[in-house]
Amino acid sequence: MIIDVHGHLTAPAELYAWKANLLSHRGAHGRGSPRISDDALRAAQFEPNPAFGNASHVEHLDGAGVDVQLISPRPYQMMHSEQGTLVRWFIEETNDVIHRVGTLFPDRFRGLAGLPQSPELPVSEWAAELRRTVTELGFVGCLLNPDPCEGTSVPPALGERYWYPLYEALCELDVPAVIHAAGCRPPTRETYSLHFIQEETVAVWSLLSSTVMRDFPELKIVVSHGGGAIPYQVGRFLPSGVRSGGEPYLDRLRRLWFDTCLYTRDAIELLIRTVGVDRCLFGTEKPGTGSQRDPATGRWFDDIHLLIRDIDWLDEDARRTLFEDNARKLFGL
Repeated sequence: MIIDVHGHLTAPAELYAWKANLLSHRGAHGRGSPRISDDALRAAQFEPNPAFGNASHVEHLDGAGVDVQLISPRPYQMMHSEQGTLVRWFIEETNDVIHRVGTLFPDRFRGLAGLPQSPELPVSEWAAELRRTVTELGFVGCLLNPDPCEGTSVPPALGERYWYPLYEALCELDVPAVIHAAGCRPPTRETYSLHFIQEETVAVWSLLSSTVMRDFPELKIVVSHGGGAIPYQVGRFLPSGVRSGGEPYLDRLRRLWFDTCLYTRDAIELLIRTVGVDRCLFGTEKPGTGSQRDPATGRWFDDIHLLIRDIDWLDEDARRTLFEDNARKLFGL
């Protein structure tokens, strides 16, 4: 079996039209509802999509042999830096849509919650949505955006106590958080795709430079996109453990998990060699940014299963660990 821990919701246009209406009236007309039928949800999974190389969501999964995918909100859609009430309404509705898709396709999709991470809302309110989605909707974890300000100001780093109510809820519910940034707005210099990588890098540094993992030894954290830059720049951090006489940096790094949402074999190999196959989870973000054909090979850029199968020093036990066993254990599947 192949379990993909990094997928995002493919929703009908009605969800985003409703969101646009919310933003246009700034909540003055009330919450309303996107009013999406089950037939529209089914169609969204099977209709060819120009943004995904003219293939459908299900076609991408079937082509990659993905049996089960964990789906969350499209991160760039989460608009965390917007008005708090609008963020909460949109995230709650999106989580409900994810739940409905999982109900329609129970053998194919499981939910990862978005959180209403507006800086205007207390972290306890974010944790309340986590509890709702896990206890009422059966979700198996959540996304955690390290930058709810989306580049407009500097938020507290993940090592600070600001985040502790959320960490407490994650441990109480025994579910993982998947670190994944959201949008990116001026005055930042980078696009949101680069922002993802930068925020994941800072998130790993902050967690491992703080007391979070000691204060919450049961906390389960997955870092998207191969851990940002950390596994590839790990040599910069190895001396820190020696200087302090503390735990070696690689041992600290292996308290986290990392997904394989990287689009080259060399990057995936380096990740596995750095953190070990037992700390890696198969993730593709399929369909998404990588859902275009590589003209050099004819493959989809996000055919990550093929990149992993091309790594000749991985035996079948290691591949099964990466494709299935780690995800089953971590997410309780």
